[in-house]
Formats: sequence, C-alpha cells, structure tokens
Amino acid sequence: MADLHVNGIRLYYEERGDGNPILGIHGTGSSALMWEEAADELSRLGRVITYDRRGCTRSERPEPYPTTSVAEHTDDAAALLQTIGATPAILIGRSYGGGVAIDLAIRYPDHVQALVLLEAGILALSPGADRWWREVTERVRAAAARDVERVGETLIRAVLGDAGWEGMSEELKKMFTDNGPAILAECNGGDLTADPAVLSAIDQPTLVVGATDSPPAFRDMTDRIAAAIPNSRKALVEGGHAVSPSHAEVIRFIEEVLAQTD
Repeated sequence: MADLHVNGIRLYYEERGDGNPILGIHGTGSSALMWEEAADELSRLGRVITYDRRGCTRSERPEPYPTTSVAEHTDDAAALLQTIGATPAILIGRSYGGGVAIDLAIRYPDHVQALVLLEAGILALSPGADRWWREVTERVRAAAARDVERVGETLIRAVLGDAGWEGMSEELKKMFTDNGPAILAECNGGDLTADPAVLSAIDQPTLVVGATDSPPAFRDMTDRIAAAIPNSRKALVEGGHAVSPSHAEVIRFIEEVLAQTD
C-alpha cells in the first residue's frame, strides 16, 4: 500500500505479486476496495497493481471537483505506470475504467501490452446505450440536488438493479455513498468518445467481456467495441455489470498473453 503524486494529485495504490505488470482500473464510484479478492487471484499471474482513481476513496479529491474527464484519468494511470516502472502492462478496465484502458491504448500505446475490457464505457458508440446513460445521468444529478449522499445509491440501483444495491456489504455501500462527488464529476465530464475508426488502430490483444444480465444497452456497446478492435475476441459471461476481474475467461486470456510473451 502506498501513495504517489502525479499530475498534481495524490493517488493511493496497492501491489501484489511479481512479474508481468497487470493494472486494474475501477469503474465510476468504485475503488480498489472492490478488487481485493480478484487482485489476490490475479497475483499468481504477475505483478498486480490496483489503485483508487482521483477523487475516489483513498486518493485525493480536488476541491472543488465539479467535473473530470476520461483523459484526465488516463493521464493519471499513465503517470502511475511510468513512475513505478510497470510498463507495458496488461490493463483490466471495468465500465468507466474500461474507457480509461482504451484511451491508454490509443494515447500511450507503449504502456499497454494487452486489454481486458469488462463492459467498457464508450456509450456514444451505441445510440441505445447513449440514451440510457443520459437518463441515468439525469437521475444522478437530480439525486445530487437533493443530497449528494444519495448519488451512489442512485447510480448503483440504475446500473445493477435494486438487488445489486441491497445485496452489497455495508462497506461497499459506504464507498459508493462517500464517492458521490466523484460520481457526479464523472457524469458531468462524460465518457470516452472514440469512434470505430479510432478503435481500429488498437493492435494489442484484447478481450471484450459482456454480461448476460446487464442492461441491453451495455451488451450492444460491448458488441460494437469488439467489432471495432481488430485483434479482439468477445466473451459473454453470466451475471450483471460488475464482472469479476478474475473471471475464468479473464484468467485464461491473460495466461495466453503471457505464454506468447515467454
């Protein structure tokens, strides 16, 4: 467990294991807290790095923090990898973190060995996903206008359903509640904008993962990402949007990438 300062912000990060770098990039309102079990499992494959993105949980939150962007988080991740000597890395990005991973591959290709995209957030690729997310964003903003502490619950109920929120541990509920300002800043800044032509320039091996119980908009977006990235394959796994970063499909893919490296 450690902190470092990059791009004028303090980031909290953790490392497990040795060998090939594997970076986990969490989604909106989340943190490395949600990756602990997966990081332990992944650490048998390499040097696993997880961190809290700016504004989230144990990392510094700028004040004021009205908005942020995928590009800002991408620059943070690139600086983190560079500072700790962890390039090129296999990137595992979930939801908004998947957009960060894609942006890293586009703007910092030498930092990236391979990509695992767990329902990555490029919602503008799909008209249905874009409409759905605009509705969610309006609900988040309305919740923030009443009480910023309601933002996290509003987001999770919209994305994972009522059962997803009710089934969460109190620790994770507190994490999403405390990260309400970061959620709002990410909603205000929007997701990554990358059309198929931009995605077609990514040549790293890529696993694109969708989930059977996610909103249909996510599945459509995942299909479009997989179709646009040439050196990619798609997997559809059981469950909802919070796909495990150590799912068997992910482990299998990383093992294949590492075997090709040896």
